[in-house]
Amino acid sequence: MPPTQSSEEGHKQGKLVLPLWRRFCIGYRRSYSSIMKNVTHPSARPAKWKILLAFSIIYFVWGSTYLAIRVGVLQMPPFVMAGIRFTVAGLALWLWMRVQGTPSLTWPEWRAATLLGSLMFLLDYACLFWAEQRVPSGIAAVIIAIIPVCITLLEIIFLKTQHLTLRLGLGLAVGVIGVAVLVNPWSSFGEAPLDRGGVVALLVASIGWSIGTVLSRRLVMPASKAMSAAAQMLSGGMMLLVLSVVSGEFARFHPKSISIGAWFSLVYLIIAGSIIAYTAYVWLLHYESPTKVGTYAYVNPIVAVIVGTLLGGEAIGRRTILGAALILVSVVAITTMKSRASAVAQTADREIREGAVAD
Repeated sequence: MPPTQSSEEGHKQGKLVLPLWRRFCIGYRRSYSSIMKNVTHPSARPAKWKILLAFSIIYFVWGSTYLAIRVGVLQMPPFVMAGIRFTVAGLALWLWMRVQGTPSLTWPEWRAATLLGSLMFLLDYACLFWAEQRVPSGIAAVIIAIIPVCITLLEIIFLKTQHLTLRLGLGLAVGVIGVAVLVNPWSSFGEAPLDRGGVVALLVASIGWSIGTVLSRRLVMPASKAMSAAAQMLSGGMMLLVLSVVSGEFARFHPKSISIGAWFSLVYLIIAGSIIAYTAYVWLLHYESPTKVGTYAYVNPIVAVIVGTLLGGEAIGRRTILGAALILVSVVAITTMKSRASAVAQTADREIREGAVAD
């Protein structure tokens, strides 16, 4: 099925967002160096403005990457674009961590990183980039937001590490209803029906990332989160490039026909979306709780819908608003319940250890 927008519209979209993204990147450049330094050498709690800057990066940069993908894949083959993004970003981050003195991965760690790369980068991003030729960027972000729902289902059905409570069941049901609202072709609330192939690809992407997340807890991974991410991106990016060759995309890739806006979207995804944003995420984990840092999962879809509407000219109607609201309510309900359960377990464990010491 052909993409929903023509190449000429992609050129117009690229010209529209190019100046805004350029100013955005320049504005973050000076402050980023101090954050990067603290990733490898975390010290005392940093100034409040640095914390706020890091949160703004993971909120708004990651939220805006969906439109950047959309701008790029309207002109570039999706597997080629995704492969270039993660191969370059993964190699750059790996080299930087090595220069900072972080040890490289052992062979067991490389095997684990490659497995995760095949699930979380090859499968997930191949489907996401392909789907965004057919589905608006804001809708794509909202559907991808169901990843916590998928992870919870895996924990309940296969791992047996999560018990199905009434609240958890309601949260899961609300998330499923939210997806159904978005993909229902009979009641689209006045919006154009979504491409079914694109929606299925987005659901497969969410499942791939969820499986990788669950497996990562049981695999031997490097102590450095940044080095682990670099290895996963690098291995996943190389597999995406192989996929682009096997599928025939690479033979159809003509760099001279790509607009400056589309090339800039790729550069933005590499530097801002993959390197800067993930570095800010890892840095925040040194100073803030995972629950607080994890709020990006709620904010990113909202940012993506707003950015797609304001900069990408994407339509937003009752279906998008209702479906997004239901999915976000589901994600909030599930993740906040998990965080409280984790806190209770940690408190109980601490009390047991203190009692053992007292005895």
